[in-house]
Amino acid sequence: MNAFTDIMVPEFLGTMILLLGGAGVVANVVLPGTKGNGGGWLLINFGWGLAVFAGVYVAFKSGGHINPAVTLGILASGGDEFATGVPATFGNMLVYWVSQVAGAAVGATLAFLAHKKHFDEDADPALKLAVFSTGPAIRSYPWNFVTEVIGTFMLVFVILGFGNWPGDIGPLAAALLVTGIGASLGGPTGYAINPARDLGPRIAHFLLPIKGKGSSDWAYSWVPVAGPLVGGVIGGVLGAATF
Repeated sequence: MNAFTDIMVPEFLGTMILLLGGAGVVANVVLPGTKGNGGGWLLINFGWGLAVFAGVYVAFKSGGHINPAVTLGILASGGDEFATGVPATFGNMLVYWVSQVAGAAVGATLAFLAHKKHFDEDADPALKLAVFSTGPAIRSYPWNFVTEVIGTFMLVFVILGFGNWPGDIGPLAAALLVTGIGASLGGPTGYAINPARDLGPRIAHFLLPIKGKGSSDWAYSWVPVAGPLVGGVIGGVLGAATF
């Protein structure tokens, strides 16, 4: 196994595509003057689902995790491999995580560049941050954490169940699952359900010269990291016991 070609490159590129599509659809909906402005929550849900579809395909060689919670969930489930020929070890998991966070940061940066002129327009700084990372509709750290745990549990638990289905619809199944989670459980927190999806872009938001960007809201940043990791472990353990 070559960690660079078997894990780092596919996970970096897959997560980059995930965020380019996902952050891109949020930018199209919330930033002033775009042709998709005001497109609504369901457009964001479908956009993120299709971004997952594309990202999983790109990262096929590494198993298409594009999410540290999925990687951790597989390890917690007792699985032998993260992907064909990639042993499920703690060391390999860290390689996945670094690649995913880095890819997410770059993907969000590309989405920013694609919408640069709209970021330059006057807009609520919170909307500009929303392109990059999640935030709660009602700020209550314990309950926001619970929401992220539940959403990510559903994601990882069902993904593990996919492996027992005789048919193989692969990335489409993951895309539809994420769309459904967004539509059903995404309202309270914006459904990070993926630590890399939130942390990498939040770092990019902090570093990029975005006009009128405001705070990166680091006080909230632990929720969309810790919640999905806990949910991933629960999903992995229960998945191993169920499937």
